[in-house]
Amino acid sequence: MRVYLEAPTLRMLLLGFSAGLPLLLVFGTLSFWLREAGIDRTTIGYLSWVGLAYGFKWVWAPLVDRLPIPLLTRLLGRRRSWLLLSQTVIMAALVGMALTDPKLALLPVVWCALAVAFGSATQDIALDAFRIESADVQRQAALAAAYQTGYRMAMIWAGAGVLWIAARAEVTGADGVIGYQHGAWQIAYFAMAASMLLGVVTVLFSPEPAPRELPPARNAAEWLKSALVEPFADFLRRYGKQAALILMLIAVYRISDVVMGIMANPFYVDMGYTKDEVAAVTKIYGVIMTLVGAFVGGALAMRFGVMRVLMLGAVLSAGSNLLFAWLGSRGHDVNALIFVISADNLSSGIASAAFIAYLSSLTNINYSATQYALFSSMMLLLPKFLAGYSGTYVDAFGYSSFFTVTALLGAPVLLLVWLASRMKMPPNP
Repeated sequence: MRVYLEAPTLRMLLLGFSAGLPLLLVFGTLSFWLREAGIDRTTIGYLSWVGLAYGFKWVWAPLVDRLPIPLLTRLLGRRRSWLLLSQTVIMAALVGMALTDPKLALLPVVWCALAVAFGSATQDIALDAFRIESADVQRQAALAAAYQTGYRMAMIWAGAGVLWIAARAEVTGADGVIGYQHGAWQIAYFAMAASMLLGVVTVLFSPEPAPRELPPARNAAEWLKSALVEPFADFLRRYGKQAALILMLIAVYRISDVVMGIMANPFYVDMGYTKDEVAAVTKIYGVIMTLVGAFVGGALAMRFGVMRVLMLGAVLSAGSNLLFAWLGSRGHDVNALIFVISADNLSSGIASAAFIAYLSSLTNINYSATQYALFSSMMLLLPKFLAGYSGTYVDAFGYSSFFTVTALLGAPVLLLVWLASRMKMPPNP
């Protein structure tokens, strides 16, 4: 367990926070805001397609992997320069979201959310490469657990924290009723933009990973081949026919969580839970169970192997969705909400820590940014596309049916994990 006190692991904890902060601000928390502003569930579901930016980040990952940023790369290095640039974009776009009221003009909010998603996806590309290059293979599970812990803590801050800040900023009307107030959400999103400074400071004070010598390109065609073609060709060469199975597993492993997650906050609103109730439960029990899940997942992966924990995470992730279906039958029950959110965060922490370690083990360090971007993009592409129809499904069949179906989506994952565990993996360069 001493590995969690090493400097690279602690840095990854802080950078994981920077990576996790933007995600909910353009998905889960935004859906709560939009639902409270009177936006219908079908529209909220379609707006989740903003997240497809994460699914296509492999398109510009080769540029992040190889292209220097004028002046900035010379000062900070290849990985840190891209991290700082992407963090700046995220902060500016969050300010833009705060300044716009979706009840009056939805389109500007959508454009700013797209900018946040694009900046966040770019940060993920650079940060995944930074993490993989910061330690040897034996420490990747610990770095993944620290990254996931920071990531999940940021998601709780971007979820419970935003709701708590917005609730504190609300003003009670003369009739004693607290309705929708854009000013409260504005203050909350300004606070989130300021929270990105933690990642900025960490980048500025972190050492750049030892640069890997890249063969000089004699012309543009040769550069494009080495930057765009070779990372994908290397993966196919190393894994051969097994590559298809690996890519299928990556594409569906988190499908239950991602598809369900878009409708979680509208579900809370429609069930009558207040911002304070959701914030308090998520802040206390979500934090505790996230920390437990991430560290248990990382420790179990080091002790018993990644594939066993990957199977455990798949079972727990699908099972926790059934708990939401049960919660829907309880009415306004805060104790039941505590139980469900605790179980969901525990299972997600275990699954994510193992999955990140698995993806890292597949990556050739010579193409770390591009290959990891391909893997993490595939992880989100199909789930995010299906999630766009989540609001339409809920409107037609209700929340209970929706949560049950999302749990069933996890069934094929179990078979794929079992098949992948029987593969003989080639050595990682």
